[in-house]
Amino acid sequence: MDRRSLLLGASGLAAGLAAPAIVQAQAAYPSRPVRLVVPWPPGQATDLMARVTASKIAETWGQPIVPENRAGAAGMIGTDLVAKAAPDGYTVLAASTGPFTTAPLVQRTPYDVNRDFAPVAQIGISPYVLIVRKDFPAQTAQEFVARVRAEPGKYSYATSGIGAAAHLITLMFLSKAKLDALHVPFQGSGPGLTAVTAGQVDFAIETLVATSALFRQGAVRALGVTLKDGTELQPDLMPLARLPGVEGYDAGAFGGYMVPAATPRPIIERLAAETQKALATEEVRSRLAQIGFQPQFRNTADFTTFLARHRDEFREVIQANNIRVDG
Repeated sequence: MDRRSLLLGASGLAAGLAAPAIVQAQAAYPSRPVRLVVPWPPGQATDLMARVTASKIAETWGQPIVPENRAGAAGMIGTDLVAKAAPDGYTVLAASTGPFTTAPLVQRTPYDVNRDFAPVAQIGISPYVLIVRKDFPAQTAQEFVARVRAEPGKYSYATSGIGAAAHLITLMFLSKAKLDALHVPFQGSGPGLTAVTAGQVDFAIETLVATSALFRQGAVRALGVTLKDGTELQPDLMPLARLPGVEGYDAGAFGGYMVPAATPRPIIERLAAETQKALATEEVRSRLAQIGFQPQFRNTADFTTFLARHRDEFREVIQANNIRVDG
């Protein structure tokens, strides 16, 4: 037997021995603690969403899922950390709309969302709510549209910043409703909502979790929700998609799990299945509702399809309004 044949035989033998080892490692997953990277500070909505669900999954696995907050650069630092992690299933990203969908469309990011990540499962969606200052001259969403449309450029709206999810979701609504209003960007949703509460800005479209306490206390008025089917978390809020001309409007911020690209498929499938089981429990659904996050499971295939559509919708409004965060 010549040298070449010996080498080929040896490599074939090595591959044959390695394959069962890989399968065995995947079957034993997880055999040690899993790191859950949250690219936001503790207590933020994505952080709470990911922790609540992971806690239930960890109970089933018998292995801890350890949250690690790596905040900074509007979620891009922690997201990039996962993009460059080993694709072995032991580093999971708490993914959300900002760093994954909107940021790459308006600025340079150190990661490529199509190349560097594998979607696992969607956990849920964060509804956004149209609120107005408490003395705004409209009591319903229909009256709001009529009033703003009748006086183009007169009324102002607050957002958490240029290119932020709230900004783009608001622009989607204004475009569909054919409304012209003045944008007043703030450094975060808190200052923007404070301005609406104080009557300095006329309206905003922000997350349910950020606005609910304000409208329940009467500091502002809530006129509608951005999800086309409404939200079980606040069923009295009318879907804005019911307004004439606004049909099809369906916007919110997702939350879910992703892993580095090239993570073995069986590991992705196992994590997705465990996520679905966790979301089927009343305990997890109730805790998510408490933070204003609507449970809405999507498996890997459906989540991947949703992400592509989600990105296209945001790209359209970004291009139509020529939005950029950097040059």
